[in-house]
Amino acid sequence: MSNVTGKTYGMNVITPMKPWRTWFNRFSFMISRSIPSSLGGLLGLSFIHFARWAIVKRDQWPDLGQGKQTLSNDYLLFCSNFNGTWDQYIDAFADGLPNGLDLLWFTSTKYPHSVPITPFKNYIRANQIDTNYYYNSVPGAAQPDVKAALRVRRALLALAQSHASLTPQQFRELYVRQLVAVQNDLGYEGYAPVASNDTENAEINRDDYLHFAGELATAPR
Repeated sequence: MSNVTGKTYGMNVITPMKPWRTWFNRFSFMISRSIPSSLGGLLGLSFIHFARWAIVKRDQWPDLGQGKQTLSNDYLLFCSNFNGTWDQYIDAFADGLPNGLDLLWFTSTKYPHSVPITPFKNYIRANQIDTNYYYNSVPGAAQPDVKAALRVRRALLALAQSHASLTPQQFRELYVRQLVAVQNDLGYEGYAPVASNDTENAEINRDDYLHFAGELATAPR
């Protein structure tokens, strides 16, 4: 399938780390939770929908029928959804949060640091797991589009709540105020300008897959 759906890219990266170094990741996560301002560079990147780092201990991997595995390493799992291309994301991430990235991936084996960018990109690419299936409920909307739509919704609810108790003149004044307040939020959703054919190809492949899955589900057994 594809890592892309609409305007959004889904990234999953898993990197090994020596078990005796895992404590440092727990400590850095604790600092990040205790001092949210330490992630200020990350929180300021509005094109990121979601980003999470999690530790998977070597004895915590689920047994899905493959049998219990004996592993030498713990793993750091990184999951993120964002708008834009893979290169744009890595560039902005490394520019906006270089020290934070180095802190979070410090214990990962052969981590090259976030600067210079080329070895960092090669490291992420080598450890990235492609997304088998990626669902996005609003593929034509970026994160700012969703926030804008929510502001418009709140304005409409305020009008709906007030109209019964206001005179027509008062309602008109409120309507104008609300319209002016959200006029920059009345944009048009749609796919981003074409930077690659990934989105179109992903939709074509997804349709084929869903058609095949539907036939498989309704086939006599």
